[in-house]
Amino acid sequence: MTDTRRRVKVYTLNEDRQWDDRGTGHVSSCYVERLKGMSLLVRAESDGSLLLESKINPNTAYQKQQDTLIVWSEAENYDLALSFQEKAGCDEIWEKICQVQGKDPSVDITQDLVDESEEERFDDMSSPGLELPSCELSRLEEIAELVASSLPSPLRREKLALALENEGYIKKLLEIFHVCEDLENIEGLHHLYEIIKGIFLLNRTALFEVMFSEECIMDVIGCLEYDPSLSQSRKHREFLTKTAKFKEVIPISDPELKQKIHQTYRVQYIQDMVLPTPSVFEENMLSTLHSFIFFNKVEIVGMLQEDEKFLTDLFAQLTDEATDEEKRQELVNFLKEFCAFSQTLQPQNRDAFFKTLSNMGILPALEVILGMDDAQVRSAATDIFSYLVEYNPSMVREFVMQEAQQNDDDILLINLIIEHMICDTDPELGGAVLLMGLLRTLVDPENMLATANKTEKTEFLGFFYKHCMHVLTAPLLANTTEDKPSKDDFQTAQLLALILELLTFCVEHHTYHIKNYIINKDILRRVLVLMASKHAFLALCALRFKRKIIGLKDEFYNRYIMKSFLFEPVVKAFLNNGSRYNLMNSAIIEMFEFIRVEDIKSLTAHVIENYWKALEDVDYVQTFKGLKLRFEQQRERQDNPKLDSMRSILRNHRYRRDARTLEDEEEMWFNTDEDDMEDGEAVVPPSDKPKNDEDIMDPISKFMERKKLKESEEKEVLLKTNLSGRQSPSFKLSFSSGTKSNLTSQSSASNLPGSPGSPGSPGSPGSPGSVSKSTSQMAAITTKFLFGTF
Repeated sequence: MTDTRRRVKVYTLNEDRQWDDRGTGHVSSCYVERLKGMSLLVRAESDGSLLLESKINPNTAYQKQQDTLIVWSEAENYDLALSFQEKAGCDEIWEKICQVQGKDPSVDITQDLVDESEEERFDDMSSPGLELPSCELSRLEEIAELVASSLPSPLRREKLALALENEGYIKKLLEIFHVCEDLENIEGLHHLYEIIKGIFLLNRTALFEVMFSEECIMDVIGCLEYDPSLSQSRKHREFLTKTAKFKEVIPISDPELKQKIHQTYRVQYIQDMVLPTPSVFEENMLSTLHSFIFFNKVEIVGMLQEDEKFLTDLFAQLTDEATDEEKRQELVNFLKEFCAFSQTLQPQNRDAFFKTLSNMGILPALEVILGMDDAQVRSAATDIFSYLVEYNPSMVREFVMQEAQQNDDDILLINLIIEHMICDTDPELGGAVLLMGLLRTLVDPENMLATANKTEKTEFLGFFYKHCMHVLTAPLLANTTEDKPSKDDFQTAQLLALILELLTFCVEHHTYHIKNYIINKDILRRVLVLMASKHAFLALCALRFKRKIIGLKDEFYNRYIMKSFLFEPVVKAFLNNGSRYNLMNSAIIEMFEFIRVEDIKSLTAHVIENYWKALEDVDYVQTFKGLKLRFEQQRERQDNPKLDSMRSILRNHRYRRDARTLEDEEEMWFNTDEDDMEDGEAVVPPSDKPKNDEDIMDPISKFMERKKLKESEEKEVLLKTNLSGRQSPSFKLSFSSGTKSNLTSQSSASNLPGSPGSPGSPGSPGSPGSVSKSTSQMAAITTKFLFGTF
């Protein structure tokens, strides 16, 4: 049988002054040759690996706390703790440490926490102890001054703590407290406040155990009610005894557990509400108080987990239809607080906690609770569900997929969550926002597991789109049956914005599941109805949804958009927005700019062919004229395939010449006498002359003639426009199904290709740099490219 006396947990203190659990194992002490001394070794009980190897340094301060804790510092800002399962094991290791350091095992600390000064060392030799004044009412001021003067010196703090422990001084002080209260001696009560506060700052576990005992803790709180900086005393004891009530929703049979719960609540109250906010210099002085609360919570959760009868009764009453509503609400609130309590645990302890709850059937119980009418009970159940999702979303997914084989879609756990999100009565939809975040976590492929036998992503997303997606999109589909939203109040708009946010997330992170759903259910068309909403944030959510789809550059989506003319609501919103420079204006322009920059040919052609008339007057940005230019370039390439192949030849000649050809050219260049070359004469290597120059230049000449004629026509149009004055931009356009085909382009772009900043300027990526050049310049540039002297 394993020796449980030496069973320990290893803790380290992190930067946030919280204890991190490093594992459970068995501790021993032995001589380690490598460290040249007696050392503490902890080996993991799971695999025997070494969790801790620490030399017992003669000068290290070890502290014994709560009979089962040993705490020390290995280096600056690196604290360690061993938490023993049994007191006997702690005593054995403590004796070993004291033996190495030559200390009496009866002490609770082996060394001073910091090095004392030479003067203090001298004082230590001359006066080994600290003599306290007699505990009398008349000497309270003297005692308060002694405590305050001892705090700056670690050595004096240690001596003061030992004196307080050995003489039972705290209980004597609390007796005087009763006398002061009876006599209404305010001055004495103020002194007692300073004394008790100073004892807290001594940071000594042995003193805390006395102060937090059942007989003393309320008197300690009473002393801290009389803060001299306040005009009147606080009523902390009245709150704890009359206002705060301890309810046992399930009777706790273990008196030790019950006492530990009471103690932890009161000590937490002292830390949070009674003690003044510590200064920067006092924060570290309360580290032992933090540790006291932390280890108490670990112990409480562990004791409750081990009480199978308690948890069994809890879940049985939760799901019992005979349980009255008030009792059920208390049970759910207890379970919620129990889960919140577990958040202070370290990962290993938290894993064990939630595994226990899962085995007890917490998810089926939540499903029953969420189906009830009581809003407060459902709210608490939602909070519990959030703890489970944050802890282990895979566990929740596995449960809902299993229950789908037995239950109807209406009572599935996820569908209940979606329904609560949709039916949130809060005007600000606070609960709906929380639930949407949980759904997002559940459908996020980043936290889904993939094993050799199955892929969680494939299985769960298939389940979600089959059984749950129709519930999520029901409010959207119900509100977009016409050309504008049927309900456009603020709360409905907020709800639809949340749904769109989740759908946008799905577009980004899911693949064929969301694509099939959008196309088959015509979701994008319904979403774009919301562009007509009076709420700008909802219209922008709809636009963002479409922008995310276009950003994928997926031709399946593109064909769906073009077939259903789904740019129409966007263009209509753009025109209705008028000349206002706002987020809607910028977002729509950015979407068209993305299409232009990414050169999405199908969408470019669709926009220009159907909506150019509506957009041609927009001249404060070059986006739409750039789109028109892209479209014309694309059409030119289609009309002149020889020209397109010629450009390919030019690119190959310029960028893809064979390395041997380059070497031959360089050799020819250096071997040629400069006197043999006339000014401006190009060196023509034989490898560049297999083409017939006349065949290549013929389409270029024809192309430039057409361009030159077109440019002259455009200049005439511009001249006439400038003479007659610019027309008003208040362009009205009726977008009905019968007029979609009438939005085709009937005029060329007014933007000259060679103008500064134009998308078609020379050198712009993806555009022929020769559009605005003269024929002679084009010929010269082309000749250079052809003959390899560039």
